[in-house]
Amino acid sequence: MPTFASDTDLLEYEPDIQNFGIREFDSDHEKTYDDIIRLLNIKWWRKADYGSYDITIAGGSQERLTNSKLTASQFTRAAVYHVLAHYIYPKLTKMEETPDTFERKMLYYKQKFEEEFDLILRVGVEYDADSSGTISESERQAFHFNRLVR
Repeated sequence: MPTFASDTDLLEYEPDIQNFGIREFDSDHEKTYDDIIRLLNIKWWRKADYGSYDITIAGGSQERLTNSKLTASQFTRAAVYHVLAHYIYPKLTKMEETPDTFERKMLYYKQKFEEEFDLILRVGVEYDADSSGTISESERQAFHFNRLVR
């Protein structure tokens, strides 16, 4: 199954993460991939100009983005933050009244993921709409905030 990040990427941010009893995180990376794709479909794809629009359908295109047309490396950092916040640290924390180190790190990486994902949307998601193998400037669709897009 495809992923945006691997254990090697994860170790760049948290070199000691495998010292807590969990040696590999492949299934967590796969879940993170699915979560990011779902977020892109919700927050970005509907506003991107790539779908085929039918004016009889309120809200535009009913198509989903094609995952393989994304530039996966654009999401590596966000995927590392996401997997730490949503899958790894929740397994390690005890969720007691006083937050432990794992719970504090979980909250930290959750915030970092939100920031990173927001930056990706603002800079522009790289999506090879014409399947040419290269991303042209017109294929880098930014999420438009507080702006009417025609």
